[in-house]
Amino acid sequence: MDEEENLEPIYNEQPDSNETSAQFYDNQEDTSSETIKKVTGMYKDWFLEYASYVILERAVPAIEDGFKPVQRRIMHSIKELDDGRYNKVANIVGHTMQYHPHGDQSIGDAMVQLGQKDLLIDTQGNWGNILTGDEAAASRYIEARLSKFALDVLYSPKITTWQSSYDGRRNEPVNLPVKFPLLLAQGGEGIAVGLSTKILPHNFNELIDASIKHLKGKPFTIYPDFPTQGIADVSNYNDGMRGGRVRVRAKITQLDKNSLVITQIPFSTTTTSLIDSILKANEKGKIKIKKIEDNTAAEVEILIHLPAGVSPDKTIDALYAFTGCETSLAPLGCVIENNLPLFTGVSNMLRVSTERTVQLLKRELEIELGELEEQWHYLSLERIFIEERIYRRIEEEETWDGVISTIDEGLKPFIKHLKRDVTVDDITRLTEIKIKRISKFDIDKAQEKIESLEGDIEQVKYNLEHIIDFTIDFFTRLKEKYGKGRERKTELRSFDTIEATKVVLRNTKLYVNREEGFIGTGLKRDEYVADCSDIDDVIVFLRSGVMMVTKVDDKKFIGKDIIHIAVFDKNDKRTIYNMIYRDGKSGPSYVKRFNVSGVTRDKEYHLTQEKPGSQVLYFSWNPNGEAEVVTILLRQLSNVKKLKFDLDFAELLIKGRSSKGNLVTKYSIKKIDLKEKGISTLRPRKIWFDDTVSRLNVDGRGELLGEFKPEDRLLVITQSAKVKTIVPELTTHFDEDMIVLEKWIPNKPISIVYYDGEKSKYFVKRFLIENENKEENVITEHPYSKLEIVSTDYRPMAEVIFAKNKGIQKENLELNFEEFISVKGIKAIGNQLTAEKIKIINLLESLPYELPEEEVKEIVLDEIDANNLGLDDDGQIILFPEADNPTE
Repeated sequence: MDEEENLEPIYNEQPDSNETSAQFYDNQEDTSSETIKKVTGMYKDWFLEYASYVILERAVPAIEDGFKPVQRRIMHSIKELDDGRYNKVANIVGHTMQYHPHGDQSIGDAMVQLGQKDLLIDTQGNWGNILTGDEAAASRYIEARLSKFALDVLYSPKITTWQSSYDGRRNEPVNLPVKFPLLLAQGGEGIAVGLSTKILPHNFNELIDASIKHLKGKPFTIYPDFPTQGIADVSNYNDGMRGGRVRVRAKITQLDKNSLVITQIPFSTTTTSLIDSILKANEKGKIKIKKIEDNTAAEVEILIHLPAGVSPDKTIDALYAFTGCETSLAPLGCVIENNLPLFTGVSNMLRVSTERTVQLLKRELEIELGELEEQWHYLSLERIFIEERIYRRIEEEETWDGVISTIDEGLKPFIKHLKRDVTVDDITRLTEIKIKRISKFDIDKAQEKIESLEGDIEQVKYNLEHIIDFTIDFFTRLKEKYGKGRERKTELRSFDTIEATKVVLRNTKLYVNREEGFIGTGLKRDEYVADCSDIDDVIVFLRSGVMMVTKVDDKKFIGKDIIHIAVFDKNDKRTIYNMIYRDGKSGPSYVKRFNVSGVTRDKEYHLTQEKPGSQVLYFSWNPNGEAEVVTILLRQLSNVKKLKFDLDFAELLIKGRSSKGNLVTKYSIKKIDLKEKGISTLRPRKIWFDDTVSRLNVDGRGELLGEFKPEDRLLVITQSAKVKTIVPELTTHFDEDMIVLEKWIPNKPISIVYYDGEKSKYFVKRFLIENENKEENVITEHPYSKLEIVSTDYRPMAEVIFAKNKGIQKENLELNFEEFISVKGIKAIGNQLTAEKIKIINLLESLPYELPEEEVKEIVLDEIDANNLGLDDDGQIILFPEADNPTE
């Protein structure tokens, strides 16, 4: 069916005569036309009314109290039913239907969502689990009542504006007088007609702190906090407005070398959906796992068992890249204000809520002041009426008007101090006082009560005059009363960007048919190249000097006579290509060194000068910039005397791939042989540690750890006394309790002081790493054993401060590790530090240390190698005259 045919009306009958104003189309008679026609009249009005209804009455919360209509009606109904005891949710839902013109299912679902936020509703029974996604029990089985917090901040009937319910039988609140930024605490989400809203939840205590800062005129910033915990990167939050983005990750840690554990999950996911996404990624070959277990109960615990040989660090990154372990949330701050949708940020929402709280508290104080003054007025009249025995003057009066007039005349001499005139209603109330009360009236107690009311009135007036301070005190009391246990759950941290190509499991094999020019994963009878994944790129070099980067495919023709193929890493600047090519059929030969980055996929790049017949004579691929020496044999010619000579690639500069290169010879080359394999001509790679994201990098972010050759390693020590050395891979994840991270010097001892839980004594030990590929625990295994201090300096010093013993303070001990104990094995217990009770141990400035001559020489040679320096005949450092201008 054509697209236009789908636009035909469902009903083709003409409208009734009484519906002529609701024309279906502008051109009704031409019903056979395929022209798109506008909907007008009643249909247009109906759509606008429907859209307005969905926006205002269903999907978008109000900025005044943070509630959608169904939520507001639920909270109003619970208050009407509130007697301090739990009510069946089914009863609350039924009661809410008096105000909400929709089905019980929608009301029940909305109430469960409110209850799961654990703020306004005190729940009992199975209300579901936001971690696992398990649904709540039926509404007839679960119960609810208002939380103490809700009773404190949600209700105040005297300042509530009321309106008729949908059937006119009852009154419901237009907005609840919420004295707290509730919308930001709970969050809100809804899809209306033509717009949507997504307000992320924020931390209870942080919202109160921000409200107080606003009242004090100080700047504030608020960020989301999720009930599922997790780790969030809010660097692009954009104040919760359109265009912002929050990245949320699960908390994944390494349990052992073959197991990972997820203990926190991203907001908007559940353990069920998370496990499903992990299993799907495993099925697609993105990651490789052996088994997954869900042990979630009150806390999340998902165990992921890895096959032998699979890197835990790389798997963690792959989980973030290919599964629901990392999600991206797009906030969109949209609320209803004055019956219109308003797009605004969370900072403005908090300001509006805070200022509304000020006005609500002010109105409550004004009402309270009026009530206190009215009470004072009546008690003063009552005291005058009884104390001056005015009630006796009405005994002779026979009419009601006479009674009123007599009392009025009797009061006049004594009412000059009153704050308002005496009304007929006041006098009527006096006549209703019982004789028993008059007979037992105590003038002194009455005066005390009046004076107490005067004190209360002055306090309320003071609060009104200092309404901002009163509001700050109100928020402070809320935090003190309800803030405990509501600390931030989500850790805020900047994330590094994980490149999928670097962490994807390479679960397929790449093959090549060099002669025919085909590459692909389906050429299983041809030459194997490398393991790859379906998202990898491949770099290919042809004998003709053409280079191309293309996507992995089942079978693809590149060009005949392939000389090199490999999986391509666009960020790899350390791989250097060495090449000798002939320019044209019989032209001179040139040599060049280059790296490849910044290419367009499937575009042919010519590494020669594009003359017909050009050919690559020699090609090598060097992952660490190695520069070999080759022997070149020329064809015999009568005018050529030197037919054989060596070429050292180390003498060449590394240039761009499009460079012409240096002339090798203008004569015909017969053969090129490898004479000597080369060493790297690149500087040792500088590596930094960025504490913000807890990752290594080569981009200069964070603390410089040093310059690393391929054989160099990092030393890692944790607070839990685990010591290991690792290869400085950029994908490495570090434990949260890491306390030492530095370049490992094998012959530099590690010094520690630890507490032995079994012997209840402190020990000192110094040791070297004995097995660089093994993680060691360097203290005893007792559960109360703990690492006190650690130093990787050559000659560390420490100060031991003793605890008082029977009021006597022993003099501090200065500990010289080098003199106290010699370097022993890593498993040694060490020497006991002291038998005295210790208060604290502090590291001091280490003693100076002179490196042995052999180590000094080695460091100098490293610097020479790293910085392209040379030594002259006198041993002075000079620049190499033909330096390679190495690249990183």
